[in-house]
Amino acid sequence: MSKLAHPPPDEAVRARSLEKYRKRAARYDSTCGPTWPIREQAIAALDLQPGQAVLDVGCGTGLSLSLLRAAVGESGRIYGFDHSPDMLAQARQRAETAGWQNVELFECPAQALTLPTPVDAILFHYTHDILRSPLAIDRLLAAAGHRATVAIAGVKFFPGWLAPLNLWVYLKNHGYNGSPGELSAPWDRIAPHLSDWQIAPTQFGMGYMASGRVNKSAQGEK
Repeated sequence: MSKLAHPPPDEAVRARSLEKYRKRAARYDSTCGPTWPIREQAIAALDLQPGQAVLDVGCGTGLSLSLLRAAVGESGRIYGFDHSPDMLAQARQRAETAGWQNVELFECPAQALTLPTPVDAILFHYTHDILRSPLAIDRLLAAAGHRATVAIAGVKFFPGWLAPLNLWVYLKNHGYNGSPGELSAPWDRIAPHLSDWQIAPTQFGMGYMASGRVNKSAQGEK
């Protein structure tokens, strides 16, 4: 279950994900309480400063927007995107109700995202399908400025003696993601693109928190 011999194409993964989030969107926020501290930790790891621009990857219903906005202030810029219209509608309503003028949201897959300006930081909060797509990773890192900070939080398989619980982890992930496998090291496709890489377990080993920086010079980019 941790590896797929022939990973499904992005469009197939996306189609499955859209259907799952269509069913879950209405009650999604009520399920996120247990991971709220992880969300806060991931955003803190971005070390955002007033006036900076940040990208919320797969922003869903917009639960991270208020925290990101508090970090970058009125002079900063928050971009978010999601491919699920059902989820994004709630994020747009959240921003409109709050009167946030510096939040811009896009309905699109990660592989098609285009931003008006490079960002200083990127948040990946429980975005497993996106992290398994090399095309998505390339597109998102291209939107980052040199030395932009990246923070990632998500689900992974339990290690060691807790491994018998991994069927449950897989089934839990299956409820949300179009490509629910490859949970041994879900970060392994983005980590080589980042410098200053750090990773630590969360949720007694069922989750992880990672961070790094975009080093475009090291990638041969100008």
